[in-house]
Amino acid sequence: MSLIKSISGIRGTIGGKSGDNLTPLDIVKFTAAFGSMLTEGTTGNQKIVIGRDGRISGAMVNSLVTNTLIGLGIDVIDLGLSTTPTVEVAVKAEGAIGGIIITASHNPKEWNALKLLNSEGEFISAELGKKVLDMAETADFNFASVDKLGTVTPNEDYLQKHIDAILAYPLVNKEAIAAKNFKIVVDAVNSTGAIYVPALLKALGVEQVIVLNEEVTGKFAHNPEPLPQHLTQLTNEVIKQKADLGIAVDPDVDRLALVCEDGSMFGEEYTLVAVADYILQHRKGNTVSNMSSTKALKEITLKHGGEYFPSSVGEVNVVEKMKTHNAVIGGEGNGGIIVPDFHYGRDALIGIALFLSHLAGHKNGVKSLRSNYPDYFISKNKIELEKSIDVVTLFKKIEDKYKKNPINTEDGIKIEFDNDWVHLRTSNTEPIIRIYAESDFESKANNIATKLMQDIKEFIN
Repeated sequence: MSLIKSISGIRGTIGGKSGDNLTPLDIVKFTAAFGSMLTEGTTGNQKIVIGRDGRISGAMVNSLVTNTLIGLGIDVIDLGLSTTPTVEVAVKAEGAIGGIIITASHNPKEWNALKLLNSEGEFISAELGKKVLDMAETADFNFASVDKLGTVTPNEDYLQKHIDAILAYPLVNKEAIAAKNFKIVVDAVNSTGAIYVPALLKALGVEQVIVLNEEVTGKFAHNPEPLPQHLTQLTNEVIKQKADLGIAVDPDVDRLALVCEDGSMFGEEYTLVAVADYILQHRKGNTVSNMSSTKALKEITLKHGGEYFPSSVGEVNVVEKMKTHNAVIGGEGNGGIIVPDFHYGRDALIGIALFLSHLAGHKNGVKSLRSNYPDYFISKNKIELEKSIDVVTLFKKIEDKYKKNPINTEDGIKIEFDNDWVHLRTSNTEPIIRIYAESDFESKANNIATKLMQDIKEFIN
């Protein structure tokens, strides 16, 4: 498996040959490049915050990252088992020059990654990312002398600090949530969601919390991407427990999926739609999501008198467009919620608190709340890529075939078919082409996606 270097970080499978996988040599090289870039032109010891999800390889990668940074003369604040949004919050709170989150997000257990943050606790720009890759390629590093080595400070306070900040957020209504006496089932997928999500729910006054896959082993009980086909245990348990809600997060807790009281999926696309609806009821403004996300967000935004803006896929792209258009809420259709005046990062924890605040103000259950939003269907598919495939040429052929349709090439190819659309793009996190299609009927969305997948296969062959 090739190493994947993108705006989503440095990602690969553990073991194998250096340069083709995420081996110890690669981890040290990219960490050294990132640390060297951040400390360029600075004097004295600087601070970098690190944290990791519950993966099997997490402790090993953490040790390599920590000791490489120490060797550069950088002081490390180690949050230990943490979440992506918690590290983002901590970077800014600690006045650090950056952060490294050791997580491969939704990827299976054999994967790990380095997510790289700037001093604002946000993903580094494409420009800085290129600089890191260039520095890693040359391996021209200047390590510190023995008297100037960095230090390590473990810090386990940020679980509570993150929760306290959520409770203090003006639109989080703890009293209303507690009064509802919700019963909630959580699928923590054997990672740090098992630590953070129940603690948050208890702090919000939710006393009845059932946690599935709660042992933090990194041996994920199922595919860790919170998609319907991976959440059958959760849906069955919600029905069995007669619970009000099911919550699923990915291993680093930046994606949020919800299950209704009857075991049906709320729809990961609609996590952001529901939270945006709640935010926009209290705070007028604009919204942003990536162009692979449902058009329902645009409709909700217009209903509340705001403007909607699409971005390229990738959190850094969404954040950039949110800043440009002063959005009050944004995110991605994979259950990623970004609340800008909280912090500019996808955060399932603030998402849970805001969704429950919204639900607490609704007369009926989660299923009834879902019925307030349009029923669009997104067919999500992928095709694995061989190294030899020229994606640029492939996409040009598809663009030529559909040249009579409205086409957006800002991020891959998005083709419109009357009120429907299909979006083709290479993934930032896996060697695949993603094919997403949306329509008002599931069969139509699937047919559109299938047709484009057939086109891709024909052009490849």
